[in-house]
Amino acid sequence: MAHVHVILNQKGGVGKSTLAVNLAAVTADVLGAGAPDAERPPVVAVSIDPQGSAVWWSERVGDGLPFDFVQAHDDLSGLAALSRIPSAEHVFVDTPGWLDLADDDGDDPLGKGAAADALRAVLSNATDVIVPIEPEPLGFQPTQRTVERVVKPRGLPFRVVINNWDPRDGKADLAQTRKFVEAQDWPLARTVVRHYKLHTRASADGLVVTQYGANKVAMQAREDFFRLALEVGLAAIPAPTRSKKTSRTKPAAKTATAAETSAATKTSTAAKTSAAAKTARTAKATKKKVNI
Repeated sequence: MAHVHVILNQKGGVGKSTLAVNLAAVTADVLGAGAPDAERPPVVAVSIDPQGSAVWWSERVGDGLPFDFVQAHDDLSGLAALSRIPSAEHVFVDTPGWLDLADDDGDDPLGKGAAADALRAVLSNATDVIVPIEPEPLGFQPTQRTVERVVKPRGLPFRVVINNWDPRDGKADLAQTRKFVEAQDWPLARTVVRHYKLHTRASADGLVVTQYGANKVAMQAREDFFRLALEVGLAAIPAPTRSKKTSRTKPAAKTATAAETSAATKTSTAAKTSAAAKTARTAKATKKKVNI
């Protein structure tokens, strides 16, 4: 069974596509993609964003993409079975830039429509959720709605990640964002993904983070994603604390301990190193479905 990591926030422009693509790239790198005897990458990136920004990025990278990519916003049956993609160990899902959450307090605030149906299908078999937030107050309320109304009621393990922080702006906004997340009693990633022009240019240049140049800035930019992958991709994310408003929780048996996840990862990696993917296959956005 693959680990399905959903990158989710109601607010657009918080870097969901950048996180999904680059976390997939560094995870594939750690798990052996590109080895001389590789056959298939153990990592898949899936986009359910109809705008297709990740699709354009993956097509720019072309044959150098170190993981499989699938545009699947209209493949509900495939999305509901992401954890059963053959030979995949980790699946990273990029979600739409805006969630039109319903105003009522019902069990499912996602409302109706194709985007809502796709997101429900993904969340139905998600292992955990990565919630990016930029260090600015405008993102606090949408993040709170996403966590409290979508993630926690489903009992999904999650972690908030501060993304796109520019050290040149000082640490005041960073400290305020950390204080906000800690005040909500949400799990917060230790890794802060810093702002680099390399990241903003990567899609146009047809690169993922593991393909950046061999210079100091590129190494620092890569470091953030390797550190983050260890936190939210290759290690267990703690189950959320149940709040008074949370009506449902996921069975405890489905949340692996860090030791169990580590052991499973090592076993799977050893078994697949000799057969890991060498040449990535980029799916065409309008034609390829999730193949399970």
